Amino acid sequence: MKPTIHRICQSFITLRKEGRLRHRDIAMKLDISEGELIAAHVGLGTAIRNGLRAIRLNTEWPKLLASVETLGEVMALTRNEACVHEKIGQYRHVSHDGSVGLVVGEIDLRIFYQQWFAGFAVTESSSQGEQHSLQFFDAQGQAIHKIYLKPQSDVSAFDGIVSLFAASQQEPGLEVLKPKIKSDPIPDEEIDRAGFWQAWRELKDTHDFYPLLRKYTLTRTQALRLAEPEFVRELSKDCLRSMLQRAAQTQTPIMVFVGNPGMIQIHSGPIDRIIEQGSWINVMDPRFNLHVRHDLIAHAWIVRKPTVDGIVTSIEFFDHSGEAIAMFFGERKPGSAELESWRDLVIDIEGEHGLMEVCQ
Repeated sequence: MKPTIHRICQSFITLRKEGRLRHRDIAMKLDISEGELIAAHVGLGTAIRNGLRAIRLNTEWPKLLASVETLGEVMALTRNEACVHEKIGQYRHVSHDGSVGLVVGEIDLRIFYQQWFAGFAVTESSSQGEQHSLQFFDAQGQAIHKIYLKPQSDVSAFDGIVSLFAASQQEPGLEVLKPKIKSDPIPDEEIDRAGFWQAWRELKDTHDFYPLLRKYTLTRTQALRLAEPEFVRELSKDCLRSMLQRAAQTQTPIMVFVGNPGMIQIHSGPIDRIIEQGSWINVMDPRFNLHVRHDLIAHAWIVRKPTVDGIVTSIEFFDHSGEAIAMFFGERKPGSAELESWRDLVIDIEGEHGLMEVCQ
């Protein structure tokens, strides 16, 4: 039985104070989604007593995202079950084509608005002052994307966004849907492997890979498992630490893709400070943080894709359900060849962590 709005708010006060728990962890303890936790704080009378105020936003997502540039520098956060990607910068060059959006610049996003269900402007009080954020959730109440104001951000612009995009309905609560049930993949023996292999050889762009999966009705992990050895090599699950440390030591600029069904967030550039804490491997740089639960990594692969610019190589990590955790590339622009320093790094990781070749 779901807890009442009153119980959610009271439990939030207690758990936030006693355990210094994050919103996601509090929601898990209450057996609700994070979206439901935030939505319980919508409405008058909750802000001061609970230290948290949430204002429901309307669903004009592209317009709302375009307005975020007025905030100046902020922190963008996108996560999935096993990985959190945090990047400081300004939202610039915001555009959309139907339900797909783009933000291009230091904050680099690929947005899938059809997955967006609810958004809130959140203000939370603490001993350090007030923390302002914009938070967006899917129909199951799972977080898609969050935008946190930094000390240098424009708070008056935040107030303007809230005033402009506040929904007319400000009652507390959020009706969420049950988690989606994943369909089973097509059995391996029903896959046209010869056609799939030939189509892979004929790839011209990395963006053509997803249409290839759809054409042959493959999940991503199934495709990697069935791919030819010249294009895919499975790695031991513990290779993440070595890969990040090598990238930092050699100052090889990399691209880090982390996403969920509603958002992909990208870091481009070198990394520096790698810290391991318990089950987390972290990049802790001034403008980019990455946090990965290495105990949730089930599979890691080196993946090579032909393009008009030559082979493009990635190292990709997946959880036990086949969901992508994070993908790493050498930094590159379309029209440019892959960095030799990245290829050298991948070869070193392959030599140290490569498993037996995939059996066909």
